[in-house]
Amino acid sequence: MVDTFIMPEKILCGEEALYEAANILTRMGKRALIVTDSVMERLGKRKTVTDLLEKVKIGYTVFSDITGEPDDGMIELGAVVYKENQCDFLVALGGGSAIDAMKAIAILVRYEGNLGDYAGRTVEETRIPMVAIPTTAGTGSEATQFAIITNRKTKVKMVLKGSALMPDLAVIDPRFAVTTPPTVTAATGIDALTHAIEAYTSRKAQPLSDIFALSASRRIFSNLRHTWASGEDLNGRKEMALAALEAGIAFNNSSVTVIHGMSRPIGALFHVPHGISNAMLLKVCLEYIADGAQERLAKLSEVCGISEKGEIPEVASRKFLLAVEMLLKEIQIPTLKEYGIDGDAFLESIPKMAMDAEASQSPTNTRKLITVEIIEELYRKLWKQSFLK
Repeated sequence: MVDTFIMPEKILCGEEALYEAANILTRMGKRALIVTDSVMERLGKRKTVTDLLEKVKIGYTVFSDITGEPDDGMIELGAVVYKENQCDFLVALGGGSAIDAMKAIAILVRYEGNLGDYAGRTVEETRIPMVAIPTTAGTGSEATQFAIITNRKTKVKMVLKGSALMPDLAVIDPRFAVTTPPTVTAATGIDALTHAIEAYTSRKAQPLSDIFALSASRRIFSNLRHTWASGEDLNGRKEMALAALEAGIAFNNSSVTVIHGMSRPIGALFHVPHGISNAMLLKVCLEYIADGAQERLAKLSEVCGISEKGEIPEVASRKFLLAVEMLLKEIQIPTLKEYGIDGDAFLESIPKMAMDAEASQSPTNTRKLITVEIIEELYRKLWKQSFLK
C-alpha cells in the first residue's frame, strides 16, 4: 500500500506572513476576486489585504456576501461576480466559510454547471489559482482539498473534494485572529481539535498524518484555554493558527470519521456553526469509539500531557476523554438545548440526519463498526445528554 500526502504548494507562517506574500501574489494573476464577509471589512482586515494588492499593482473586486456558512446560492453569485469583473485568481479572507466558498466558486468558474454535480466526485482538472488567508484557527481549510457547501434545496451539506480545491498559497498570519471573540475562538479551536483526533483515529491514518495530528492536539491542549480567555496573546494565537494548519494537513490526508459525518446534518438542519456541532458530538462519539481506538486515544493522552508514558491504554484513553469533556465545559461549549434547538424537532430529524451522515461516507473511516442504526442511537444519546439532565 502506498500513502499519498498532499499539501498547499507554499505556506507562509508568522506575523509578517501577509507582506512576505507580496511577490508571490504578483505571479498569481492580474485581478483577484476577494471572497470574504462584512465583518472583515468592519474590522479593517479587508483593507489590510487590499492595501497590499494596490501596493503591488494587482487589481481586485471584493465579494463580501458570505453570510454564515456558505450555500450554493452564495457560490453561484460569487461565480457571476468573478466572471463579470474578469478576475483571474481568487483570494479568501476569513474563516473556513470564506475559504470553502472560494474553492466552490473556483469550481463553478472553471467547470460551470450546478455545484451539486460535483458533490461526491473528485475534481482534479486544471484549476484557478487560489490564496487562502485564514483569520480564525479552526477549519484548516487553507490546507485541505475539501469544501463544505449547503445545498439549499435538499438541506444537505455537500462535500466537495479533489486536488483542484487545494489552495496554491496559505498565508498564516496570527495578527488576523487577535480580534476573534471568545465564542468563535472556542468553536474554531474545538473544530481543529476534532480534526486532529479524527485524523489520528481514522482507519486511513498514515505516518505523516499522525505526526501533524499529534502535534496539533498538543498545541491545542496547551493553548486553547488561555487563548479563549486572553485573545490578545499573539503567541497563543500563533500556536492555535499552527495547530489548525497541522490538523487540516492531517485530516486532508487521512480523512475525518463519525463525528464530522454526524456534525454536518446538525449544521444543515439547525444552522449550528460547524465547530459547535463538532464539539456537541465529541463526548458521545469518543465514548462510542473508545474501545476501537484505545491505543490511539492513549497516545493522544500521553502527547497532550494528560497521562504518563507507559500507562495502561484503557486508563490513559479514559483520562483523555475526561480531559476533552473538561475542556468543553471550561470554554463554555453549549449543549443542543443551550443553543436553542427544539428537542422534539431534533428527535424527529434523527432518521434523516443518520441517513445523511452515512451518505457522507466519513463514518466508514471510524475504527469501529458504524451503521445507520448506531448513528441514530448516538444522536438519541446526544439528545438525552442535553434535554434530560
